[in-house]
Amino acid sequence: MYFKTNIYYLLFIALFSAYTSIAQINGKIVDERNVPLEYATAALFNKNNNTLIAGVISNEDGVFKFEGVKKGTYYLEASFLGYEKTRIDAIVVNSKGAQVDLATIKLVLGTQLNEVIVKAERNTVVNKIDRQVFEASKFKNAQGGTGVDVVRNLPSVTMDSQGEISVRGSTGFMVLLNGKPIQGNASNLIAQLPANAIQKVELITAPSSKYDPEGKAGIINILTNRGAANGAFGQVNIKGGLPSIETYGNAISHKRHGIDATYNVRTDTWNISLGANYQRNDLGGRREGDVFTIIDDTKTQFPSTGERSFDETNYSGRFTVDFTPSSVNTYSFGFFAGKRSKARLADIVYFDNHAVSPADSNNRLYTFQYFNHNLRERKGDFVLGSLDWTHSFKNESELSASLLYEYTLLGGPTVNQNLGEPDRSILYQDEFNTNDNPLHGVRFQLDYKFKPFEFGVLETGYQYRDLSHTGDFVYERRTDFNDEFQLVPEFSSEVDLERTIHSGYLQLSGKKGKWEYAAGSRLEVMDRSFRLKDKTNTIDETLIYDFVKLYPSASLQFEVDEKTKIKAAYSKRVERNSTFKMNPFAEREHSETLEQGDKNLRPEFIDLVELGVTKDLKGGNSIFATGYFRHVENVVNRVNTVYNDTILNRIYSNVGNAKAVGLEIGAEIKPTKSWSNFIGANIYNYSIDGSFDNRTIDTDATIYSVNLNSTWRFWDNASLQFTFNYLSDRNTAQGEDSRFYSPNLTLQKSYMNDRLTATLQWQNIDLGLLDTNEQRITTFRQNEFFTTTNYIYEVDMIILNLSYTFKKGSNKSKFIDSEFGKKEF
Repeated sequence: MYFKTNIYYLLFIALFSAYTSIAQINGKIVDERNVPLEYATAALFNKNNNTLIAGVISNEDGVFKFEGVKKGTYYLEASFLGYEKTRIDAIVVNSKGAQVDLATIKLVLGTQLNEVIVKAERNTVVNKIDRQVFEASKFKNAQGGTGVDVVRNLPSVTMDSQGEISVRGSTGFMVLLNGKPIQGNASNLIAQLPANAIQKVELITAPSSKYDPEGKAGIINILTNRGAANGAFGQVNIKGGLPSIETYGNAISHKRHGIDATYNVRTDTWNISLGANYQRNDLGGRREGDVFTIIDDTKTQFPSTGERSFDETNYSGRFTVDFTPSSVNTYSFGFFAGKRSKARLADIVYFDNHAVSPADSNNRLYTFQYFNHNLRERKGDFVLGSLDWTHSFKNESELSASLLYEYTLLGGPTVNQNLGEPDRSILYQDEFNTNDNPLHGVRFQLDYKFKPFEFGVLETGYQYRDLSHTGDFVYERRTDFNDEFQLVPEFSSEVDLERTIHSGYLQLSGKKGKWEYAAGSRLEVMDRSFRLKDKTNTIDETLIYDFVKLYPSASLQFEVDEKTKIKAAYSKRVERNSTFKMNPFAEREHSETLEQGDKNLRPEFIDLVELGVTKDLKGGNSIFATGYFRHVENVVNRVNTVYNDTILNRIYSNVGNAKAVGLEIGAEIKPTKSWSNFIGANIYNYSIDGSFDNRTIDTDATIYSVNLNSTWRFWDNASLQFTFNYLSDRNTAQGEDSRFYSPNLTLQKSYMNDRLTATLQWQNIDLGLLDTNEQRITTFRQNEFFTTTNYIYEVDMIILNLSYTFKKGSNKSKFIDSEFGKKEF
């Protein structure tokens, strides 16, 4: 160990030979539990005349540093809001090259908090070397909603008509919850979290190697509300939606209501959190489509129109206990269980189904119309448990361990009925397919953080992950209501996935003068076994896919002056495939579409480079810009082939390589004390170069998005906020998705000394004048098929949210969430 430390020491002395002789005073500020206090203030005074020499704030590790200190005697005052000020006397700097280490300074909670009221407005975004940190409370349009309503306001984050979240144009990103990795589907995970429980969101586009390398667009880290004071905290949020203004002729009225509650009690030794959440978020809508296929010079066309709506219900309960028996040990236990359901109803009339031959003629072979009732429901019952331990050593090093287990029962039937029109008592085809796919996931992680030399902190760790996902898919059909359902073997199967990952990382991070840096690498060993079996026992095969991969990363930031910083970063990433995208047995999505995966699907491997600058301006204004380049190997796209003359087969497949070259910009502008604006925009060129089914894919387009947030505070306890989210046309491997936008208006006022907050939201403003919440998706293949569908979803939705805090202590709740199952949900 000592030999390795000396080698490291000599190596980094050579790399950073500029580490020289200026005098320094440094230390670390923590609370009573030895938890680092970020943004604590350290003020250095001349001992002889009590004049202030300099003031600095601590970083996220509680560390502060004064550089270039002259010879003399000083004293230091350390302070943080809510804590007693601590003074360190007799600090002597006796030479130019002196290194004075004040070690750890512990602050004690104050007892006179009720005597002083400090009001200050936080910036919407804080830029750090590896991330952007956004204050969730700034996005008032999210109050009473879910995490989706928060993150859609971030620069480079967009959401389309299907509710799919993208970061810099990619749906592949990883989610952390309070810094812990979650392997679930990102959009579904974020939709499970109440917006009221979120304090900050961190966007990490070029993550370091201490994080899992998953997610080609990086990481979204969601930080739940946390406090510092002992005592109790309780809050209840109630949401209710007014009846739909635009019903689109949907058969059932849509419901939007919910309630979530949090109770947290904390002492010096215990921190106990309870949480419960219920949300009903229905969305009305309709679709208009036109599809044709060409087989043997016969063109079959089937235009359609009808309802396409969603009914979504989520409810869950959470329980977390933190036990701190001493200042050096903390234990945590978490339990999370619940149910979720999302049903998509498509009642579609195919009003002019016909075939012509030859394909370019008007010679109709037949004409008829029919009605399709399609109900696809996805359910998930889940139970999660976690156990964590952290130990702090006297030399400021830290050892932590975490164990998580998850069981999720995924499933849900799809009903697909083709009926006569207008006589719907006629049955052409009645299909029913269901599945049971239980999932078991285990993750164990061990991390060690220490500082063997002055100029940097070393972090190292090991992680083990195991995923077992089994599926039983049954597809049945009948052609008469009086008949029994019969098994359809070609669409019925058993699918078993086993995936084990071992990984370890080493990373150095630190700060020297105006330079801040981090570099490291992660080594990963993955073993994947994928078994496929049909119901007739004619197919029974196991596919093995193993690899060893190195994921390096590096980031560098230079402080030009107090207000200007320049940074550069590189990160290598991976986007793993879900079981659904690898299942080669087709599933009936709706009347005109089958959907299936590719058993030989390979992960996407990503190289990302970015260069950025941030500038703080007067009056709390700021701007930032980041240029980036992303290369994706084995890019996965959803592509179509013709199954028969009225059905397309939708397949997930590796179609080649993709490149994105873009610029992300953002600004916080405060023209007056009462009016603040935050705007973010992303523009990039996206290209795909590859092939599918022996056809070349060569597509290229420039895509952009804009997120605007403007807030006018007309009283101390009342504000009006307008938000606007816009996504331009986007190219895909076989077509294009049209633009998509949504304006929203939010009025918020607090009462009863800020205990009660009322938020009135007008979502998806349209007024019959715009094309809000509407998107057309088009795909085609020359001389084979063409499909275009316009998805029109509910507009002018009015929602009221009431939030009441019945205990005024600080909230330190923190909960676990799904590691595996939400990726498959």
